[in-house]
Amino acid sequence: MDNAKGIVFKYGDNVDTDVIIPARYLNSSDPAELAAHCMEDIDADFIKKVKKGDIIVADKNFGCGSSREHAPIAIKAAGVSCVIAETFARIFYRNAINIGLPIIECPEASKGIEAGDEVEVDFNTGIITNLTKQVQFQGQAFPEFMQKIIAAEGLVNYINAKQQ
Repeated sequence: MDNAKGIVFKYGDNVDTDVIIPARYLNSSDPAELAAHCMEDIDADFIKKVKKGDIIVADKNFGCGSSREHAPIAIKAAGVSCVIAETFARIFYRNAINIGLPIIECPEASKGIEAGDEVEVDFNTGIITNLTKQVQFQGQAFPEFMQKIIAAEGLVNYINAKQQ
């Protein structure tokens, strides 16, 4: 797990899990099905435009609301390589790590990155580079154990691999 690079989709404060994956789709646990409806109530074109590797940047309290893992699963399955926000709801943060979706809190990056910018994130150092504006931000690097969980595509895979 070294870095992520992609085009930014930008959102504001309090993007809740019901917006990330609307409740009407929670009868499915299929990642591809969830991805097909990711962000549709806040950004109808998101799933048509997002490409593998793209990055979501948001303001405060991203992932607030219910504790469902469907939200980070939908984001990851849609191809998003990383979510950067000023702050995350704590349960979303934990769920994202549990399913192997890299997320970084960095208020400066949240304010200094706009929709459509190309951004690269170095997970080892926490450095977030806005390639469009040639500006860098220092985010929080992941501790080694969290990098291992994300590299294993989630906590369950990480634990299963350690037991073999």
